[in-house]
Amino acid sequence: MKKVCKKCRLFVEGSECPLCKSSNFAETWKGRMIILDAEKSEIAKKVGLKSKGEYAVKVR
Repeated sequence: MKKVCKKCRLFVEGSECPLCKSSNFAETWKGRMIILDAEKSEIAKKVGLKSKGEYAVKVR
């Protein structure tokens, strides 16, 4: 099962989030967004994402 950073909602495989350096993770999440180019993505702009990657829409 994948872990999601509770702070930035990025899917993480290690023990630390590469974006925010947090180690606070959740294993329950809903929805998934894959951002390929954060600068050109309208969804990334609306949600406030600045880096490419796989993100959860909602984290519990």
